Amino acid sequence: MENERPKPFWKQKTLSEMSQNEWESLCDGCARCCLLKLEDIDTGEIAFTDIACKLLDSGTCRCSNYPNRQKEVPDCVVLKPENIDDLTWMPSSCAYRLIAEGKDLAWWHPLVSGTPETVHEAGISVRGRVVPELRGNDPENRIVTWPA
Repeated sequence: MENERPKPFWKQKTLSEMSQNEWESLCDGCARCCLLKLEDIDTGEIAFTDIACKLLDSGTCRCSNYPNRQKEVPDCVVLKPENIDDLTWMPSSCAYRLIAEGKDLAWWHPLVSGTPETVHEAGISVRGRVVPELRGNDPENRIVTWPA
């Protein structure tokens, strides 16, 4: 019998079965969910901008105050197994969304590649493509198509 590797946890468990560490490791560090989004009231269509949340460290694509993010940004959405299906604005490349849809992770995901840099090398992350959230930003003029 060949040495078969055990399936990775994301292929064995549902999102709700994952430990906190497993759950957190699913985040690929793209930071696309940290972009300011606009919703058309009439159509419900979501448009992404290149304006990043004020807490986003655009170099690392990680939250600069993750444990306290909801205190500083009250509308920051906390991802949970219970709400993933309702968050239709999550990028199609998001690991949480992919797993919820029964799909596998992409080659560039750090859990697959073994390094957090592949999400940036593959051009998936927002690194080098965002402006910080500042007063005076004009979101309607900052709509982008690349996070889709």
